[in-house]
Amino acid sequence: MFRGVFLAAMIAVFAAGTAMAQETCESKAVGKDGKALAGAAKTSFMKKCTADACATKAVSSEGKPLAGAAKNSFMKKCEKGA
Repeated sequence: MFRGVFLAAMIAVFAAGTAMAQETCESKAVGKDGKALAGAAKTSFMKKCTADACATKAVSSEGKPLAGAAKNSFMKKCEKGA
């Protein structure tokens, strides 16, 4: 019972973290002149920002960093927001 509740709580935390990371990236998408980025510059910035946010979460259940196919799969899911 406790294990199921813990697993559900962890999933909720990661889902909220992903949503917050996207908000943070959106708010950080500002140029040196203080104006919001647009077009290709914004797209590039958002992709890098999201990848950086996901990379910090790519850890196994034991707390070890993911590698190889497991990391690639996690990164694709995380960057999509699924």
